[in-house]
Amino acid sequence: MTRRIIPVVAALGLLALTGCKEKKQTQDIIVMKHEEVRLQDPIRMQEFKQELTVDWNGRPYSVSVVRTPVDSLPMVKDEVGQKYVDNRIALTITRRDGSVLLSKTYTKASFQSFLNDDYRQNGILEAMVFDEVDDGELEFAVSVAHPQSEDEFTPLQLSVKPDGTVSIKPDTDLDTTGKEEE
Repeated sequence: MTRRIIPVVAALGLLALTGCKEKKQTQDIIVMKHEEVRLQDPIRMQEFKQELTVDWNGRPYSVSVVRTPVDSLPMVKDEVGQKYVDNRIALTITRRDGSVLLSKTYTKASFQSFLNDDYRQNGILEAMVFDEVDDGELEFAVSVAHPQSEDEFTPLQLSVKPDGTVSIKPDTDLDTTGKEEE
């Protein structure tokens, strides 16, 4: 009987040894590469100037919009800490005789009540451009945007009445098709 048990025990031992095979160890070490972000000097938008003559209530008016980056304004930072210079925009509307109807300079602070906390802290005054004459008012499209972002902005409409008073409101009538309505 012991002769029968010895071969069975030996077979079980051999099975146990071959079943507990050690996993092959590799010498490969996986390390995530961390790229160091190199910040530039504060980034400035280019100066921009729009000058045109607009027929308004049957009379010609000269419209000038000038965007200038200004180092003395508070700078904003993006998610990696890159600094951006904010802008100031000067709007001047002049009558044919040379008298000035409106001459005003705008900064992001001028539109603060229309911005959420994110755009107050992380946005810059990106643009103001003449849009159209509508209901007897000159209308300008204004945007406060995240720096270097084409699709993250707060659109506003600035309207000027014939007496020179200005009103501002959110622009809810955006042309997203790139085509003008007829």
